[in-house]
Amino acid sequence: MSHDPNCIFCKIIAGTIPSKKAYEDGELLVFHDINPWAPVHVLVIPKQHIATLYEAGPQHQALLGRMLVLAPKLMRELGVVNGFRTLINTGEDGRQEVQHLHMHVMGGPRPWLKG
Repeated sequence: MSHDPNCIFCKIIAGTIPSKKAYEDGELLVFHDINPWAPVHVLVIPKQHIATLYEAGPQHQALLGRMLVLAPKLMRELGVVNGFRTLINTGEDGRQEVQHLHMHVMGGPRPWLKG
């Protein structure tokens, strides 16, 4: 599994930077965003370093599917029952800030700060 020693998310996966985990398995880590846009805001990240969605290929199809299927399960477990939003920013124009593929999952009562 590839890692980037300079990537903040790879450091979170390795445990050298702490996070408030919501879920973890062999392929995925989910943690609470430190600057949430909504009452519940988690990041779903693959443990394999994939810089952007541009780099995802057919070999990542199952992983991407697992990320999406995990979102409603986690939202229910975190008390979000009236809908949620998923967001994957890709590249500079897509406003991706961390160069490690990640999916924001946000929910809870409106109004949210952003979005």
